Amino acid sequence: MKHARVMLEGTLHRATEREGKVLLQDGRLLAEEAVQWLPPLEPTPRPRTIFALGLNYADHARELAFKPPEEPLAFLKGGDRVLNGHRRSTRRPAGVEFMHYECELAVVIGRTARRVRRDDAYDFVAGYSVANDYAIRDYLENWYRPNLRVKNRDGATPLGPWLVDAADVPDPMSLSLQTTVNGKVTQRGTTRDMIFDVPFLIEYFSSFMTLQPGDLILTGTPDGVVDCRPGDVVVTEIEGLGALTNTIEASQ
Repeated sequence: MKHARVMLEGTLHRATEREGKVLLQDGRLLAEEAVQWLPPLEPTPRPRTIFALGLNYADHARELAFKPPEEPLAFLKGGDRVLNGHRRSTRRPAGVEFMHYECELAVVIGRTARRVRRDDAYDFVAGYSVANDYAIRDYLENWYRPNLRVKNRDGATPLGPWLVDAADVPDPMSLSLQTTVNGKVTQRGTTRDMIFDVPFLIEYFSSFMTLQPGDLILTGTPDGVVDCRPGDVVVTEIEGLGALTNTIEASQ
């Protein structure tokens, strides 16, 4: 099942997908443009840990002229304040030269995970979503010491539209990804090309820190990133999970 959190007339609603529309719990069936979309994650009683992967696709590493890492190149993001919803806007800071999207498979942890074995990793996944983890290259100091401003900015990581139950994604490591900018395809890839797959990442992270329900793993992006300017409409899509739309606006 596909789950969402939306606002309608100032009220929060849980929703599911039916025939391409938004089904509220009270039975109303609405077009997606009729509601305001929130990130599809339920609030947690503690700060949510968001793991992000750099250079987790070999073709993206080649695109950036870097050797693929031998161990996950991971860093943390600033909790829920960095997240944004479907059909919302993300600001491009004034004066930057290169800001690009990153279409990523997002993995949502479903139960407490500590020292999980690879073969058991999928038992700890609640579901999957689409993330667009924008990056600003101007702020990057070193590929192996990412500057905080590259990835940790309020509202700069759209997530959604849906959280899809893990049971409805038989093979998360065989999903096609695509990004369009103003309707033009600029990125294509498949999760098969990850250097470190989902089971490996869950085993790796849980080997040294406990993962909690609601924690999020953003698994990296393939090659094909391009600069995005104010007014651009960016759609990041993953097979079976949905198409996440975001518009770039200039900072005021």
